[in-house]
Amino acid sequence: MIPGGGQPNMQQLLQQAQKMQQDLARAQEELAATEVEGQAGGGLVKATVTGAGELRALLIDRKAVDPEDTETLADLIVAAVHAANENAQTLQQQKLGPLAQGLGGGSGIPGLPF
Repeated sequence: MIPGGGQPNMQQLLQQAQKMQQDLARAQEELAATEVEGQAGGGLVKATVTGAGELRALLIDRKAVDPEDTETLADLIVAAVHAANENAQTLQQQKLGPLAQGLGGGSGIPGLPF
């Protein structure tokens, strides 16, 4: 039997929830400020995104530009942005994963992909 009739200490639960909310907000701020890169075509196209997935920069080497073949360039851009976003998702899981587990195990939290 739990002392006190089995009721959890509501004040303590509220404090824990508030701390986790602050930790989550801090981690989200860090993600928004951190930049990660993805590339395609052996580095001919490089995309930089924030840890939150916002595209910040796109660098295209002159060798990737062929006016007669814009489809390949478009494919390289999509691939570079995709690679950068995958890196951002990995960073999100590293930063937010432990917080999600502290909230009950990486599930049931709307909006979190893990």
